[in-house]
Amino acid sequence: MKLHSAILLLGSLASASAFAPARVATRSLSSLNIVPGDKQDVADKVKDIFAKGPKANADFDKIVQERFPGAINNQDLVTKTVDILAGKGYSGANTLLATSLCCDELARQLEDDFNGVYGNNFNLGGLSGFPFAGNTGFGAMAAHIPDDGYCLVVYGPHVGIAADGTVGKVERSGIALIDTCCGSAVAASNYLKGITDGGAVITTKLQEFSDFQQGAVQELILPHGKRLAEAKDRMIELPYALYDSQDMLMTDIVKKGSLGIKRGLALLGGIQINTGPNTLDYFVPMRFDYMNYRGDVVQDMIPLLKK
Repeated sequence: MKLHSAILLLGSLASASAFAPARVATRSLSSLNIVPGDKQDVADKVKDIFAKGPKANADFDKIVQERFPGAINNQDLVTKTVDILAGKGYSGANTLLATSLCCDELARQLEDDFNGVYGNNFNLGGLSGFPFAGNTGFGAMAAHIPDDGYCLVVYGPHVGIAADGTVGKVERSGIALIDTCCGSAVAASNYLKGITDGGAVITTKLQEFSDFQQGAVQELILPHGKRLAEAKDRMIELPYALYDSQDMLMTDIVKKGSLGIKRGLALLGGIQINTGPNTLDYFVPMRFDYMNYRGDVVQDMIPLLKK
């Protein structure tokens, strides 16, 4: 009984601390100081972020393009995105970056690349990249947007591509075996395949709180059973199916929280492609919308991103 009480007490303290006022700290401005009208070219500034990273590899780029047409390497993605948004007034001093990407450490690379411009991000995502923070998380995030400032939300699932072109696998630093990526997505795909193939085990077991995110991923992929079963390459189609479910959720969350938008909100959605330590990561842009403070889409910026 005492143990039960202690667990409840710890849970209540953890919940309370989540909503306790944070220590006041001055948010550091971007050292890159990207602002509209700056004489230094934005691309030159973004080069600082990628100076010590892998360089573009034409042979590997061809492999990526064959499997994911329209993919952009992270360096080009960040350069173009920051350039486009700078024209709307976005800078390191007035912009909050929010992301809904997978928990996998490989998904942090895209965050890190944008962090170099806009500072630390607000995390909305969970397993497979689904926006598990939901309406409450979005509302909290919107409250943190600088006064009279902007927000960039980057979201979507991720997938690995190994050096030999295998989709759904990736090399990781310090690990000899080529690993699955995204593990959550592949597990959900296997769960779905067991249902569509008729081999799933019948059980009365309900979703467990200790793994509720994975349970939700499996439920949210169910509508795509036929699509994945008929796909020429299931591992290539999988992230597209996941993106469609995530985009639907993100659209609903943003719509309900649009009153929290201040000057403007940019939604950059797509498929994050993680690669080995010696090659650049990529991103397949599926959506790049600019919304005003009323939550209305005022510009589709995808054509600008694909120039």
